[in-house]
Amino acid sequence: MKKILKLAAVAAFMCFNSQLIAQAPVLGSVANFALFSSNGAVSNTGLSHLTGDVGTANGSSTNFGNVDGVMHDADGAAASAAAALTLAYNQLNATISNFFPAPLLGNGQILPAGVYSIGQSAILDNTLTLDGGGNANAVFIFKIQGAFSSTSGAKVVLTNGATACNVFWKVEGLVDLATNTEMKGTLVANNAAIVLNSGVTIEGRALSTTGAVSVSGVTVTTPIGCGSPILTGPALPVLNTVACYTIFTGSGTVTNSGISLVTGDIGSNVGLTTGFDPLNVTGTIHSNPDISTAACALDLNNVYTYLNTLSTDIELLYPAAFGQDLVLTPHTYLLNAATVLNGNVILNAQNNPDAVFVIKINGALSTGTYASVLLQNGAQAKNVFWKVDGAISLNDYSSFKGTLIGNNGAVNLNTGTSLEGRILTTTGAVATASITAVMTPGCSTLGTMSASSQNKFATLYPNPFSSVLHITLDEAEVGSDLLIFNSAGSNVLKMRLTNKTTALDINVPAGIYFYQFKGKTGVQQSGKLISKP
Repeated sequence: MKKILKLAAVAAFMCFNSQLIAQAPVLGSVANFALFSSNGAVSNTGLSHLTGDVGTANGSSTNFGNVDGVMHDADGAAASAAAALTLAYNQLNATISNFFPAPLLGNGQILPAGVYSIGQSAILDNTLTLDGGGNANAVFIFKIQGAFSSTSGAKVVLTNGATACNVFWKVEGLVDLATNTEMKGTLVANNAAIVLNSGVTIEGRALSTTGAVSVSGVTVTTPIGCGSPILTGPALPVLNTVACYTIFTGSGTVTNSGISLVTGDIGSNVGLTTGFDPLNVTGTIHSNPDISTAACALDLNNVYTYLNTLSTDIELLYPAAFGQDLVLTPHTYLLNAATVLNGNVILNAQNNPDAVFVIKINGALSTGTYASVLLQNGAQAKNVFWKVDGAISLNDYSSFKGTLIGNNGAVNLNTGTSLEGRILTTTGAVATASITAVMTPGCSTLGTMSASSQNKFATLYPNPFSSVLHITLDEAEVGSDLLIFNSAGSNVLKMRLTNKTTALDINVPAGIYFYQFKGKTGVQQSGKLISKP
C-alpha cells in the first residue's frame, strides 16, 4: 500500500513539476510587435493586414501599406525590442521539456499544455489542436532544433481555454509557412529567416533574432490577454448641443434632393436649410438660423478643437490607400493628407463596447462607391469620431459609421449613402441626395421623440431583396397603406395591405428604394430597401 502511495505521490509531483516548467517567457517591449527582426530586413509584397508594430533593430522595413501599428526601423523602440527578444529566447531555450513528439505535427493530433521538444526540423500538417484543459493560463512551448515549415492550409486550433498569447514556438532554423496556414502563438526564429506566404494568418507574432522577415499578403495580429493592455482609445468629446444634430453646418446652406430619411435635427447657423420632407425627418428641421443652431455652432467648434489637439497613437502612412479591409483598434489615428476610403475599413473594439476610435485627417475625405466602415467585436458608432480638415464627399451607396466633423469644407452625401452617426462641418455647404442618416445616442430630447414616432409595426424581409418582398404586419395594422419610392423620389408602388402577411412581387431595377407605411391606426413607419440584381 505504501508503495502505491509513493508512486502516486511521484506521479503527482511530476505533473505539478511539468506545470511549473511550462512558464511563458517575459516578452517585454517586443510584445508590441507583430513582425520584428533584431538583425535583418523586414519586407512585404501584396496587401497584408497587420495589427501590431513592425520593424527591425538593424535594417529596414519596406513596402508595407497602412499598418495598425507603428513602424520602427533602427530606433530606440527597436533596440529595446531586440534586447527583450534575446531575454525571451533565452527563457524559452532554458525550459525543461516534458514531451517529445515526432517531427510531423498535426493530422488531427491533440496536445495538452507543456513543453515539447523536437530534436530536428518539424512540419505542421493538416490540423493540430492545443487543448488548454479548462485552464486559461495553460502554456504551450515548442522547441524545434531545426527548421519549421507547414503544408498549405495547415492550422493550429485552440480549445478548452487555450489562448494564443500562451503559445510559443522556438525554432533553430528557417520558419517557412505555406499558403493559407492558420497559426497561433509567437514564433521565434533563432539566427534564421522567417517567410510567411500568401494567405497565412497568425494570431501571435513572427520574430527573428537574426534573419530577414518576408511576408506576402498575410494577416498577423498580436494576441490579446495574458496581461496585455486593454485598449480603450481616448476620452470621448463632450458634444453638448451637437448631440441633437445629425446634419449641420456652422456657416453655409444645407440642401437635399430626393427622399432622405433622417433621425436627428438638421440645420445651419448661417444659411437656409431646404429640400427635406418633415414626414421623413424624426427631429427638427431648422429652416432658418435660430438659438439652437447658434449653440450648436459654438459647441461644434469646441468638439473640433478637442479632436484636433488629441495626441496621435498611430499614423497611417498611406492616406490615398485607406480602406482595403484595413483593421483598426481603439486608438487615435492620423492620416496626414487627403484621404480616400476604398472598400472597407474595419473598427475592432476587441470586445470592449466602451472603446473609442478617433481618426484625424489633415485634408479632404472622399470614398469610393459602396465604401463601408464596419464595426467588429463590440465597436459602437457612438464611440467613433472623424476629424476632417477639408471637404467631405461620400460616394454613392457608401455606408459610414461615426460622427464626421469637417473643418472649413463642403460636404456631399451622394445617392444611397447611409450614415449611423452625424455629418457636421464648421464652415461649408452641405448637400445630401436620397440618403439615410440616423444619429447615435446622446440627445435626450430626440430620444423621446424617436420612441413615439418610429414605432415599428411592419417587418420587411429579405433586405436586400431580388424580386419578392415579404411583409408582416401587426394584427391591428392590417389595412395599412404601403408606398415605395425610388432614389429620385418617384413613386413606384402604392397598395393597401389587406392581410397580416404578404409576399409582394416587385420588378424594379437594382438600386436604393425608400418605403413608407401609413398605418391604419395613424402611426407611420419608413425606411430603406435595396433591390439587388
